[in-house]
Amino acid sequence: MTFAPEWLALRENADAQARSTELADDVRETLVNRNPLTIRDLGCGTGSMGRWLAGRLGGVQHWVLHDRDPRLLGLAEASMSALPNVTAETREGDLTSLKAADLAGADLVTCSALLDLLTTDEMNALAVACVEAHVPALFTLSVAGRIDIDPAEPLDAAFQDAFNAHQRRVVDGRRLLGPDAPAAAEEAFVAAGASVRTASSPWRMNGDALQREWLKGWVGAAVEQEPALASEASEYLRRRSTASAVVHHVDLLALPGAV
Repeated sequence: MTFAPEWLALRENADAQARSTELADDVRETLVNRNPLTIRDLGCGTGSMGRWLAGRLGGVQHWVLHDRDPRLLGLAEASMSALPNVTAETREGDLTSLKAADLAGADLVTCSALLDLLTTDEMNALAVACVEAHVPALFTLSVAGRIDIDPAEPLDAAFQDAFNAHQRRVVDGRRLLGPDAPAAAEEAFVAAGASVRTASSPWRMNGDALQREWLKGWVGAAVEQEPALASEASEYLRRRSTASAVVHHVDLLALPGAV
């Protein structure tokens, strides 16, 4: 699955406001005696995670940017390389088969809004790879499957349930984790022997451009999953586009025992 740069740019500020600064501070303290830092960013998109985190970590950093989309990788490399004391390189390809050996030499593994696209087996394997490589993992903005729209109305639950079911769909024989990703990630890392901390990281929107674009995608996916909702979709979109909305996410920091 690939994402348009325009959508990633639209959501970047909300992502930055939502991510847990407390967990980022924990990462900095964990890595305080390591300089330079090597960071592997999985599913990097245009590099928003790196742009948010690099200044918080400080020091000299080298980012290895992983993504399937060469266009996004080019944008990410250019923007990351422009940051002070930061160098970057790219890795194009599948992220679902990384092993501990692939993470050798890394001081940190990061991702943002990625885990819902993995399967349970892929999540378990990623956790094992991080722990076996003795690399901390900071995984941010995993969807929690809960939306609060104010004022609430009865149809909210129907669209939320349909959207969540769509996120758990089977794609090319792979059943995606969707909103089960935060719990699956925590379980996988604990089973692999890591200590885990989590924090909420909600988007907060008030009828802005991001909300309108997000809502179109959210309602569209719900209707794709439950076609019976199609007759309600247009008016529902109109009403909800100007309401206040909170989209709940979870950030996770996993620290292997050796760190």
